[in-house]
Amino acid sequence: MCARTSLNEKRILTFSALLASGFAGGGLVLGLLVGSLVIVFDGVYSLVSLLLTLLSLAVSRFIERPSKRQFPFGKSVLEPIVIAIKGSVILAIVAYSLYSAVTSLFAGGREVDVGIATLFGAVNVIGCGYAWWHITKKSKRFSSGLIEAETKQWQMDTLLSVAVTLGFIAAWLITLSPLSQYAVYADPMMMLLMSFYFIKVPFEMLRDALRELLMMKPSATICDTVDAEVSALDKQVTQNLEVAGVTKVGRELRVRLDVHAQGKQVQVAELEKTRKVLKDKLSKLSLDLNLTMNIAS
Repeated sequence: MCARTSLNEKRILTFSALLASGFAGGGLVLGLLVGSLVIVFDGVYSLVSLLLTLLSLAVSRFIERPSKRQFPFGKSVLEPIVIAIKGSVILAIVAYSLYSAVTSLFAGGREVDVGIATLFGAVNVIGCGYAWWHITKKSKRFSSGLIEAETKQWQMDTLLSVAVTLGFIAAWLITLSPLSQYAVYADPMMMLLMSFYFIKVPFEMLRDALRELLMMKPSATICDTVDAEVSALDKQVTQNLEVAGVTKVGRELRVRLDVHAQGKQVQVAELEKTRKVLKDKLSKLSLDLNLTMNIAS
């Protein structure tokens, strides 16, 4: 990872941690005061986001420190481990919230101060939306897996806040209608619907992180880029180059090439030239290239 990406990562994670701490405290206190399951969930989610962001920040700093003895092959594997932890924890929170919503529905619903809850939701929409926009803007040029995970966290929080605000507005309208006795079901029903919707994001985070940890095939974009650059380079060198394997682990792109000498001696200088050219070509993926070249008969 380049120095600018590393610095950008630390700045974004620090900004995210500070903002999440404010939302966590406000959500938990207000949620308990007005008796809203949805607002409590929002506060708990913000608190967990804060803890996970601090974990990401600590790992980001740790990855930058040299440690060849303990990690002879680098620390890139720590990044998908952190993302897997994030996905697992968020998935557990959503699952528990789903259970709480179902329990509340069967228990007769929940009374909520709709006015205060709606105001809180509107403030949350503005704050979370700004965080999502700010992090997305700052990560356009220099990004990483940890930053992408942070963006998804704030995306979920923003959409959650929008859903909460719209839900409480709907609940307030119900209280003004002949169906006012059903307003107590608005809060758990919102939680139920949001749980089904939001369970997709942490599931995808966990799935993608596990794919990296198991060194499975990366995204089609990465594979197509590597294949295209190797095919173009194959026409410029005397040896035949063939992609034997591609995988992505955290911020590291691991590429294994088979070099077919066709009965000729392989020049070390040409291999080094091939390595340098390919590294320059693949730099647009914003990943650290780990290239292994095998001499094949």
